Amino acid sequence: MTLPPAEIGDNLQDIDTPALIIDLDAFEANIAKLAQTVSDYGVRLRAHSKTHKCPEIALRQMAAGAIGVCCQKVGEAEAMVAGGVNNVLVTNEIWGEKKLKRLAALAKDATIGICVDDATNAQDLGQVARDAGVELDVYVEIDVGAGRCGIAPGKAAADLVGIVDAEEGLNFQGLQAYHGSAQHIRTANERGAAIGGTCDLVKETLAEIAKIGIDVPTVTGAGTGSFRFEATSGIYQEMQCGSYIFMDADYAQNKDEQGDPFTDFRHSLYVLVTVMSATKPGKAVVDAGHKALGNDQGMPWVADIPGARYQRPSDDHGTLILEKAARDVILGEKLRIIPGHCDPTVNLYDWYVVVKGGCVVDLWEITARGAIR
Repeated sequence: MTLPPAEIGDNLQDIDTPALIIDLDAFEANIAKLAQTVSDYGVRLRAHSKTHKCPEIALRQMAAGAIGVCCQKVGEAEAMVAGGVNNVLVTNEIWGEKKLKRLAALAKDATIGICVDDATNAQDLGQVARDAGVELDVYVEIDVGAGRCGIAPGKAAADLVGIVDAEEGLNFQGLQAYHGSAQHIRTANERGAAIGGTCDLVKETLAEIAKIGIDVPTVTGAGTGSFRFEATSGIYQEMQCGSYIFMDADYAQNKDEQGDPFTDFRHSLYVLVTVMSATKPGKAVVDAGHKALGNDQGMPWVADIPGARYQRPSDDHGTLILEKAARDVILGEKLRIIPGHCDPTVNLYDWYVVVKGGCVVDLWEITARGAIR
């Protein structure tokens, strides 16, 4: 773990760069808005911690009403539980004796859930749960259109539910039905159509499970880009939104029902960079490249200079194109960059520098950074 790039009380310009900063006002507004929205819809929020990897943030989400968090890896779950989070769902399939034993150990201190799409995996989970003297909540994951993990909806899923329900040490808790790729479909009508297809597959599966007489307590899924459709479907009880707390340049390209930019939530996450070179006309170089910004879903945006564009990152350099910028840059000045994709960007840092009114007010450790197992 590296030392934080700032101290409480520093001004924005005192922060060492590159640094991951949170605008506290925008961040708190995002948490409050989704908490109120899901409450109005009569559904629950299980916030996705793979976005932030930080127990401090998870606890703030739960204080605002989230029932717990999701994560993707056992290591992330371990970090959450160690940080005081008492309800964690691993929305992924986990294989291997070492990982399963680590998962079962966590169930001694917290409510732990896990997804399965295979009978052998379910039986392995039951064995480690019995050996550890714990019970694990299990959700059968169905493939609802993303083409990733998940058993086929309908009878195949119902058969697996029967196996899980009969396995000692496991509590069948419901269905995992998350359509990840739908989150980034740009138009609201097309996103809604994709989730409509997802709901049809969930209904088909619920009908098959009803035939074998097993109750389905929860259908969980949804994300920042689509949650309004799942929340109003009458099928889902739990929303798994994650990126809403930060937003990024990719999500900002989604459109709402009127075709306007997706503005439900505010940008609160930035990478602070320094202008380190300006020897070429119309260009400048900043000290943040691939090692400081997740660019897999597109280039980041320059927040502080309208018209400036970030492009051509290398390992430790990024180029600003200034031909249409509202102003020129100053060597040594610090600028805020909106990441193209918040999740992988967060995984590059050890600390959040929390800023309010241009002043550092807190430092939050990203304890699950690098937790890929």
